[in-house]
Amino acid sequence: MLSPNSPTPNFTCPDQTGKMHQLSDYKGSWLFIYFYPKDQTPGCTTEACSIRDSYQELTKCVKVLGVSPDSQESHQKFISKHDLPFPLLADTDKKMVNDYQVWQKKKFMGREYFGVVRTSFLIDPQGKIAKIYEKVNPKNHVDEILADLKKL
Repeated sequence: MLSPNSPTPNFTCPDQTGKMHQLSDYKGSWLFIYFYPKDQTPGCTTEACSIRDSYQELTKCVKVLGVSPDSQESHQKFISKHDLPFPLLADTDKKMVNDYQVWQKKKFMGREYFGVVRTSFLIDPQGKIAKIYEKVNPKNHVDEILADLKKL
């Protein structure tokens, strides 16, 4: 089980342009990784646009990465449509969502399936998990992140 103060799982994953990102790229900086289920869906769009709208303030103290199992092409369209200023990692092989334990059984309208549970991680400059945000509310999640960053 991942928990605060535990090492962050390493990752190597492409963004929407094909550029590879890995945990070591962010050593020495605070990192906010948010996992979301699917591009262009209502909750995911709300969350992404909320992060976009607070991006200037967020990036004063943290780097931002979004992650979903969607393709690079899907991410490009999502970024273009909503003018998102941060990278979206295309975890098409689901390695990252599994390593971060956010690929879980879900239930919708009586049907069970596996998918990404909306979860975020705040990673400290040494690469340890500072905080895990579970059951994220897409509308006010950024406010919660900003409040926690001010405490740290």
